Amino acid sequence: MSFYRRFALLSSAVFFTGMVHAADVDNGDIQALRDWINSKRMITVRELGGQLSISGEVRAEMQAISATTNGVAERGRGTGRSNNDYDVEFNLGIDYRTENTWSAARIKFDNDAGLIHDHFGGGTNTKIKVDKAYFGYRVIDGDRHTADIEVGRRGMFLIFDSKLQFGSNFDGVNFKDSYAVEKVGDLYYQLGAFIVCEKKDQAAYVGELGILNVANTGFYTKYALIDWDTKQVDKVPTEFHFIVSQLLLGYKFIPQPWDKVVNFYLGGLYNHRAQPHKITYHRKANFGGYLGFSVGQIKKAGDWNFEANYQVLAAQAVPSFDVSGIGMGARKGHNFYYEEKHDKIIPTHDRHKAEGNVNYRGFRLVMQYMLTNNLNLFQEWSQSITLDDHIGPFRRYKQYEVELIYAF
Repeated sequence: MSFYRRFALLSSAVFFTGMVHAADVDNGDIQALRDWINSKRMITVRELGGQLSISGEVRAEMQAISATTNGVAERGRGTGRSNNDYDVEFNLGIDYRTENTWSAARIKFDNDAGLIHDHFGGGTNTKIKVDKAYFGYRVIDGDRHTADIEVGRRGMFLIFDSKLQFGSNFDGVNFKDSYAVEKVGDLYYQLGAFIVCEKKDQAAYVGELGILNVANTGFYTKYALIDWDTKQVDKVPTEFHFIVSQLLLGYKFIPQPWDKVVNFYLGGLYNHRAQPHKITYHRKANFGGYLGFSVGQIKKAGDWNFEANYQVLAAQAVPSFDVSGIGMGARKGHNFYYEEKHDKIIPTHDRHKAEGNVNYRGFRLVMQYMLTNNLNLFQEWSQSITLDDHIGPFRRYKQYEVELIYAF
């Protein structure tokens, strides 16, 4: 590995916050840097100040899945793949906060359950993921006006709000500016840039603005725009032909004397970049939407939460890799615009073969109940069906998931 690659690992934060070019560094400078890092290891949290917290989750999970393509089962007897998936998962998180700075990291160990055996075992013990790793700084800290900048990795859905998109990693920098205006509401906007493919210097851009608790009524609205179409891609250029707008309206309140948080929401999406294509039956399929509600919050033993929503997602509304909704249980290697075979990308030209996790309508039900202050029983039922039967094969997808989650 070259020196510049090693140096890039240490200067990634600077890269995201400005285009700073590294100068040549001699061996003395490298040793000084190592000495500085080693000295930091010897400083305790008490000496540094701030608050350090460690948290974790242990999960046992089962998924029962049914998926068919043109009436033919994709899972179950005779397919070589079971209807049921079993996972064991351990997540370890570390958070550190000072008066104006903070950082968060989480490592996710998500492995298939089963005996580790060369011939008949299906279990794994090597699946490790850096699920979260970012730090932040409060630029403005006022009573009514705050501004934050954060750099690093986390799920995009943790920053931006949607039931259909933002399922990708956000590896980049995000700036958020918030204002509390009396009799108007809590106004904010945020802007982000993140890496899509480092090998091609490909980035994407996203922003969101909104008003929360409008005029102290509980109503809120959010508008988000994400631009994936930032660089020409050679093999499958249509994969990134997405500039997606989303408008979200909602109402959150606590009815008395029930004393449970209730949230109603309605969202719509539109891809401005979509064009009629052979595999979309020579027309645009660039819209999506969802509506639903949730009741309750989970914090301690006896608490519960229920959520239900209905989703519609056309074939060109959201990139298949960024879908956070129900999806269609897409087969591995089957994107909407291409298929992967033997490590080769083959563009799809036959509309009857265009798959991916798009072109569906369906509903999702989620129920959570806190058995103890630490143990959560999570259940989810999802079901979807092909939206436009002129595009791709006709598919049906169902999934029931149950998890026991012990958090500490």
